[in-house]
Amino acid sequence: MNKNSTSLKSWIIFITLSLVWGSSFILMKKGMLAFSSSQVAALRIFMAFLFFLPIAFWHYKKEYLKHWKAFVVMGVFGNLIPAFLFTKAETVISSSLAGMLNSLTPLFTMLLGIAAYKTKASFKNFAGIFLGLIGAMGLLYFSSDGNISGNLEYGSYVIAATICYAISVNAIRAKLGGVNPVTASIWAMSFIGPVAGLYLCFTDFIPRMSNEPLALSSLGYTAILGIFGTSISVIYFNRLIHDTSAIFASSVTYFIPLVAIFWGILDGEQLKNSYFLFIGLILFGVYLINNKSSK
Repeated sequence: MNKNSTSLKSWIIFITLSLVWGSSFILMKKGMLAFSSSQVAALRIFMAFLFFLPIAFWHYKKEYLKHWKAFVVMGVFGNLIPAFLFTKAETVISSSLAGMLNSLTPLFTMLLGIAAYKTKASFKNFAGIFLGLIGAMGLLYFSSDGNISGNLEYGSYVIAATICYAISVNAIRAKLGGVNPVTASIWAMSFIGPVAGLYLCFTDFIPRMSNEPLALSSLGYTAILGIFGTSISVIYFNRLIHDTSAIFASSVTYFIPLVAIFWGILDGEQLKNSYFLFIGLILFGVYLINNKSSK
């Protein structure tokens, strides 16, 4: 396929990814109706691992063992730690705010790339980083309603999660460029999935399944989060890059917070007009970061 053209199938994948990833934040919130934040995080990872398990053996080849450290970094920083940080954050801040702050990922990816991997950056890129950080601070301040310390603490969990994503993305670029992304995801999940399942065994997950009235629905929401939001989305995102271009695929970043805001409104979350100003600053910052010189 000519990557300068975008087929209907590619647009369908693009819209679906925006909806799935943008819905992740409300699904975390719904999962915590019956389970603790850490249980939802562990269950999400374990569900993703179980989904990959039937096809994992096709991807287990000896030549990939040399990348095991990179797979661990990808799994721990790209999935495991962020899963726990996001659910912890949503015990205080709204799902829509978490979705908006998630847009900081490209900013920290660029910063880490400059600091650790000698990534070249232009004035526009640095301006984008600055605007994005201003937008994040504005969101945390104006959403606090007098509880700025609480918002800063729990908002910082989301920011820490985006830094973890940045670590994972840069490690993938540096160490796993020649590995099929689906294969890399399966190996990464194979390291962290059993850990997440073991963690659940040491919590009150089973008693909650028996005693909580909303346990089945929360389990369903978390299963959707793990299978669609973590496993299937990775496969189709990489298919989108293959069929179109990395620039087109990465544009999903701009739509994820919009979907998160939509679900937040439907769930009764309060949004202030100032939010849209600051999320606009973040997204414009992301645009500047992705803007490459024609040279």
